[in-house]
Amino acid sequence: MVPTVLILGIIAFGMIIGALAQIVLGRGGQGIDWAMALGAGLIGSFVGGLLVSLLAGDGLAFKPSGLIGSFIGAVLVTLVWRWWQGRSAPAPTTARRR
Repeated sequence: MVPTVLILGIIAFGMIIGALAQIVLGRGGQGIDWAMALGAGLIGSFVGGLLVSLLAGDGLAFKPSGLIGSFIGAVLVTLVWRWWQGRSAPAPTTARRR
């Protein structure tokens, strides 16, 4: 039962961190994109949290450096995600009046 609770906790933490990243970066008048929050939170937490925690010398322990790295990683993933969405969106066309 503990692995199930751990997995749910990791998913919840990722969604919270991803949502915070969207709030900090601004949402453009829209609500939180929960799919982006989950993806950015999990990817950012894994990469950023692990990298900062290891660079700080904390190893894999649950320390503030890992939490800060998780947030920074989620912000970076959110920025890249938004850039990619804006890049791949079709250009708006304007109708010409005759």
